[in-house]
Amino acid sequence: MTLKAPILALAMAALLPIPALSQELDEARVRELVLETIRENPEIVMEAVALLEKQQADAQAETQAEVLRSQRDLIERDPNAPVLGNPEGDVTVVEFFDYNCPYCRRVKPEVRALIEEDPNIRLVYREWPILGDGSVFAAKAALAARVQGKYEEFHWAMMAIKGRAQEATVLRVAEEVGLDLEQLKKDMEAPEVAEHIATSMRLTQALGFNGTPSFVVGDALVPGFVEKDQLSELVSTARDRAE
Repeated sequence: MTLKAPILALAMAALLPIPALSQELDEARVRELVLETIRENPEIVMEAVALLEKQQADAQAETQAEVLRSQRDLIERDPNAPVLGNPEGDVTVVEFFDYNCPYCRRVKPEVRALIEEDPNIRLVYREWPILGDGSVFAAKAALAARVQGKYEEFHWAMMAIKGRAQEATVLRVAEEVGLDLEQLKKDMEAPEVAEHIATSMRLTQALGFNGTPSFVVGDALVPGFVEKDQLSELVSTARDRAE
């Protein structure tokens, strides 16, 4: 990792027991003293890098915690988000996903087993189409399927397809699950469909997620593939904290 001298100087301030970084010294002198210290103590570079990384991680964790506090209702109770499992369940699991994400397809049986084994879980799905136009088309179709009461059936069928989700594939699956295609295409352009996707984009940015799948379970943020047993542990922790 390469750090510019002024940045490294700031990171090393807490590590240097000398007045080298005093505000009374000019930048050139600070740089000279920093480089001199590095030559004499090369291990201090890694200490400074570790300090910076910890500060960044702490700041990110604080930001994420604040987002969870301020946006909890939107994350867990958005009326414009599909809910599977038990709508009255005592613990909410939120998954942000993309139909073209291979890890989302891999996690599908884990999530499905979770809600089948625990009847008190609310599973909130947030469509987050970030892998191309096919993903966007699939997400819009899934959200539109709610009008015909077939979101869950369509969702599981889409997660079982082989290959990429493209317009032709999406429409074939929609027809197989009994959706009226003309009605579906019309409902795909409804404002609530676009709003759901836009909200997912805003929430994932605020939460610091950068890929699918990503989960919110209580106060835990879980990026990436996760097995059912780990999800169950997270649910138990959230349930205990709520009591």
